[in-house]
Amino acid sequence: MQSKIWLSSPHMGGNERKYVEDAFAANWVAPLGPNVNGLEEDIARYLLPEQANQFHVAALSSGTAAIHLGLILLGVKAGDEVICQSLTFSASANPIAYQGATPIFIDSELDTWNMSPEFLEKAIKDRIVKGKKPKAIIPVHLYGMPAKMNEITSLADQYEIPVLEDAAEALGSHINGKMCGTFGIISALSFNGNKIITTSGGGAFVTPRKEWAEKARFLSTQARDPAPHYQHSHIGYNYRMSNICAGIGRGQMEVLQQRVVQRRENFDRYKKELAALEAIHFLDAPEGYYSNRWLTTVLVKDPVITREIVRLALENAGIESRPLWKPMHCQPVFKDAPFYGDGTAKQLFEDGICLPSGSNLTEEERDRVVSCIKTVFS
Repeated sequence: MQSKIWLSSPHMGGNERKYVEDAFAANWVAPLGPNVNGLEEDIARYLLPEQANQFHVAALSSGTAAIHLGLILLGVKAGDEVICQSLTFSASANPIAYQGATPIFIDSELDTWNMSPEFLEKAIKDRIVKGKKPKAIIPVHLYGMPAKMNEITSLADQYEIPVLEDAAEALGSHINGKMCGTFGIISALSFNGNKIITTSGGGAFVTPRKEWAEKARFLSTQARDPAPHYQHSHIGYNYRMSNICAGIGRGQMEVLQQRVVQRRENFDRYKKELAALEAIHFLDAPEGYYSNRWLTTVLVKDPVITREIVRLALENAGIESRPLWKPMHCQPVFKDAPFYGDGTAKQLFEDGICLPSGSNLTEEERDRVVSCIKTVFS
């Protein structure tokens, strides 16, 4: 029996064990510690190699925690409204609800599948007319493809609305050399087990404002005031990353660029091998855009064979795949939230599928995926 092919499994580089063993040897297994500090410095250097001191990083328990703390620092409170990309994982939108605010969902555009600048501006204007100027904008770099950040940040500046950049899927992606994770006044990264690199579970809060990074660290460690006893003047959260997880992350950062190359190679091979199938459509990067290709995604456009037929065929062959994210405005939990768009995200969800994309995917495994898809259409 053939082994199962996973969508995106963790891929260790080798030195993770060294950092973790150092933590064990020092008995530094709790949150905070040298590995946490080191990982924060590693991330800052990666995002901005020549000017790492201009970006400040707080290593956290998840990317969701980073978005939540970002909203708190941006002053989002109950009754406020926050603009959010609709085609995304629920972690982009859930923290808005944590704050008692209302998400305003924006449709996708077809060049990147991310937030449409056209519908973003329509939403901003309409919410202002309705007396509710949004408190923040959350764009997402879907599957590693950068969103149209130049247009989005230009609109944000014009209407004086801060951008909280969800770069959870886009570590290593950039637009003309400017790294994803450096476009927002606050940005969120994710190191979940299926991401391009992992800390088992984890994330990071990134900002050019040193005082905000310090406040994020304070809030993420239960907001304990400086006192010999436990004293609290603010509501805090248990969001800090452990020294053990950060050790895994330090080893992973050493192989990040290699992982980007491997993921992009998956995309190139799939595109080459499936080029003869007219029903299979790949998303090419716009000029100047560089995607880490965290997951290779395709659209299935055929009058008879649907995305779901392809997915089930892969499943029956022991190959994990999944549909694109179901848009947030189509989710039962957000059914009453305002939405601005023309149905693009919904159509992408109905036609789109994510193929196995792990950096540890072997050539034999990739051939199995390609063969299965070709069989469906033959």
